[in-house]
Amino acid sequence: MRFFTALAFSEPAHFLDIARTADACGWDGLALSDHVFLPATLHSPYPYAPDGKPYWDGATPWPDPWVAIGAMAAVTTRLQFLTNVYVLPARNPFVVAKAVGTAAVLSENRVTLGIGVGWMREEFELLGQDFATRGRRTDEALTVLRTLWGGGMVEHHGEFYDFGPLEMSPAPPRPVPIYVGGESAPALRRAARLGDGWISVLHTTAEIGDFVSRLRALRTEYGRADLPFEVCVSCSDAFDRDGYRRLEDAGVGALLTVPWVLYGGDPTSLDAKRAGLERFAETVIAPWR
Repeated sequence: MRFFTALAFSEPAHFLDIARTADACGWDGLALSDHVFLPATLHSPYPYAPDGKPYWDGATPWPDPWVAIGAMAAVTTRLQFLTNVYVLPARNPFVVAKAVGTAAVLSENRVTLGIGVGWMREEFELLGQDFATRGRRTDEALTVLRTLWGGGMVEHHGEFYDFGPLEMSPAPPRPVPIYVGGESAPALRRAARLGDGWISVLHTTAEIGDFVSRLRALRTEYGRADLPFEVCVSCSDAFDRDGYRRLEDAGVGALLTVPWVLYGGDPTSLDAKRAGLERFAETVIAPWR
């Protein structure tokens, strides 16, 4: 099991200190979430809330993940970085390939691109991307990203993206892993068919076990059962080593958690965040290894 701290809703000014602490005390990585803005008037329903309303407001910080990852990679030596999740089809895939590829090169391959198809139509419209085709464009964009990262002169001719021979440099020295987020049937199929891993939202251990079983069946169907694949989860009912062992036994490879919240620390306090990271590392991660 690998252990990641989720930085969503944290103060960006704390990121570098959190990264240094996590790197020093044995965490495997940090996970960063993504939105560009929150409109004052929002018509798109948020899919993970019963009333369809986001549980944050416009003042909630959403720093650019790749700028933040670059800064944190520069002050750490082994920590991994994961986006949880990056709204891929809201962006031009060339811009994404350049940002992620550069981060991979400068961090010495310490990045994983976790993607989702997005839910906020307003975000897509203001970024100049079509909301209705976001699923199909995501599928093709994953191929485009891997093609561009492969190095050398490459070309692609698809439904949404069509380009002749070109080269994007620098190319990552090895493939950037791509994890797919989401719990819908199309998201699970996308993860099984095109992803190197799957990222959950918050679920119980039993629910996660069901998702793992569905993903295994789909990966077998697509002839990908023998390829590396990591299940990365947030769990609502596992809070100690026994609980994490049950997740691992169910097929989970990485856990996303927020230790300062787990231990009741002040979420606005940097000292509480450092203490939470160190306590979890001492009581869970160190004995695990």
